[in-house]
Amino acid sequence: MKLSAVLAAKGNRVFTIGPGSSIRDAIDTLAGNNIGALVVLGRAGEPVGLLSERDIIRAMASSPGAIQQTVADLMTSPVLTAAPDDDADSVLRTMTGRRFRHMPVVEGDSLVGMVTIGDLVKAQLTEFRGTVESLETRLLES
Repeated sequence: MKLSAVLAAKGNRVFTIGPGSSIRDAIDTLAGNNIGALVVLGRAGEPVGLLSERDIIRAMASSPGAIQQTVADLMTSPVLTAAPDDDADSVLRTMTGRRFRHMPVVEGDSLVGMVTIGDLVKAQLTEFRGTVESLETRLLES
């Protein structure tokens, strides 16, 4: 299954923020939309980083003054991205192996979506269910 199919099922809405934005604005966006990460976009609209809840918590744990910093100060950069034609299972293995939960999906330099570990596991389970149902149907027809 390709990431384009995962995005078609879940939607391609992505929450973004600029690198100069405040951490307070980032927290408000994360909490207000019940999400775990924001894609940080550069001036040309290209992903330049990712800011997750974990990034903020780690920074706050080491320095309570981190709330005064900007997104650029705390974001993970460079950010690893995927393409719509990438295999979902391969992306899931990469994310699991490298221990991150969010991956922006880009086409050229344009952000077209974001997938999470949960999105990919759900897509994989749906695919497995379809396979099981097909096998059950074949067995019953025999």
